[in-house]
Amino acid sequence: MRVRKTFVGPRLRQLRKERAQSQVDMAKALGVSASYVNLLESNQRSLSLAVLLRVAEVYGVDWRDLVQDDAPTTLADLRNALEDPVFGADKPDLQELRAALDHSPRLARTLLGLHRSYRTLSEQLLLATEGGEAPSYQSVETVVHDLFRRHRNHFDALERAAERFRAGEDIAPDEVYAHLKRRLADRFGIEVIPTPTRELPHTLRDYDEAAGRIRLSDAMDYPNKVFQLTHVAGLLEYREVIDRITAEGGLEGAREQARCRVELANYLAAAVLMPYEIFLEEAEASAYDIDHLAARFGVSFEQACHRLTTLQRDGAQGVPLFFVRIDRAGNVTKRFNATSFNLAQYGGACPRWDIHQSFAMPGRILPQFVELPDGAQYFTISRTVDRPALDRHSHDHRLAVTLGCAIEHAPKLIYAQGYQLGDPGLATPIGINCRLCPRQHCPQRAQQPLHLDLPIDERRRGHTRFES
Repeated sequence: MRVRKTFVGPRLRQLRKERAQSQVDMAKALGVSASYVNLLESNQRSLSLAVLLRVAEVYGVDWRDLVQDDAPTTLADLRNALEDPVFGADKPDLQELRAALDHSPRLARTLLGLHRSYRTLSEQLLLATEGGEAPSYQSVETVVHDLFRRHRNHFDALERAAERFRAGEDIAPDEVYAHLKRRLADRFGIEVIPTPTRELPHTLRDYDEAAGRIRLSDAMDYPNKVFQLTHVAGLLEYREVIDRITAEGGLEGAREQARCRVELANYLAAAVLMPYEIFLEEAEASAYDIDHLAARFGVSFEQACHRLTTLQRDGAQGVPLFFVRIDRAGNVTKRFNATSFNLAQYGGACPRWDIHQSFAMPGRILPQFVELPDGAQYFTISRTVDRPALDRHSHDHRLAVTLGCAIEHAPKLIYAQGYQLGDPGLATPIGINCRLCPRQHCPQRAQQPLHLDLPIDERRRGHTRFES
């Protein structure tokens, strides 16, 4: 068992206070000195393996819960939250935020929870004033996204389940479909039936448990049919693993839990089709050439992008990436994030981001360096992806996807080759969306920012009607 040098002061202090113990009491229980407990709680000493195991034994906790380090994700979320204009200009610096996480992590998370509630309420009020129906709770997508975010978009239990699923079998991509059909028939008595689109309207996959059959729409191409069969097989064989993650995530409500199970089964399917170690090795060898990866593993461009965001295993990490998908109107339809980039939850993304421009050049990869209002810079690639056509009205149904990373990781991606990273004019200034962007004099502004009064002077005309 390998344990990284980890500071667990706040967690240790919480354990002690929950049991109404003094530092002397805890020291006696662990067989160490009170001064050592004090150093541990103040993060002046890291937890040794022996003491870690002793804490787990004495207090009946899982040692993994103690050493789980979600501070980087929480720090990124704090920095993003504090960019909200509601906090004003006098914000804590990075050192102060790190100190807050070290010494008052629950206070920091409470602040994040308060900010999320405030954002939700703001959206409700905005919808109400625009004549819409204001939701009374967070959307299902937001709840599930937050669960994935807390796990850095990586679930080791699902990765291990995927390894057991394959059991070391090396199946060629063009043979996976036949293999899955046999597997479903042999293990569950399920028949897979390709079905004409007209007989399966508005549906890509239909699993009839009572009849023991899966109907797959002919509207799907081979990679998507394979993915759908892997999804069902994974959900049937590893339902306990998926249910355990859902339960531990604290999701309430049948809709939230069902949506979470779907996304976790999708994760498992991707892990089965693109095994972690082999996929990471191929990604690094090809400099994250997505078309190459899609062809090598027999998956779609979008599936390869999604899988790249999950390569966050301790000791074997890929480039931390975020993924976002939008429709032609700019609505965000999917988002996954292993970085500090703050992805839009409501409405459209920034119009200066080339994800929108990709609709004008279908199938072409558009690289772009971008800079957020806080000065953080990222490298992104955008491209359209086609959706299955169920009828003549859904022809040319495209979405656009973007994959991105912090600028320091850009040299590892083949798409960033040839750029001068030190060029001060390289990055395009963007915002999260107009409602949250504090930038002035933006010719693309489409809405007044929340809690920020842009200057209006009837004697002048600025780029837009929102400021002079």
